[in-house]
Amino acid sequence: MSQSPNRMFDEFAKLMTDAAGVAQGAKREVETAFRAQAERFMSDMDLVSRDEFDTVKDMAIKALDEVEKLEGRLAAVEKRLADLDEKAVPEDKA
Repeated sequence: MSQSPNRMFDEFAKLMTDAAGVAQGAKREVETAFRAQAERFMSDMDLVSRDEFDTVKDMAIKALDEVEKLEGRLAAVEKRLADLDEKAVPEDKA
């Protein structure tokens, strides 16, 4: 009789181990299916990749820097023109 409870516990432990393995497998299948569905959903949304985003962001930063430089050059040219106009006006009046 002493063998019977031990064998029952061994069988129960084996059953629990098998059940845990099945549960892990089911979990992996659900995760894989969910990941595939999420990727399909994301591709349908026409989202950009991180690399594409970073590239466009860098391009925008460079463009804004160039705009600032050109604004500075334009302001300097406008100032020189204004100075030339101021010098030219008194000569025309004289």
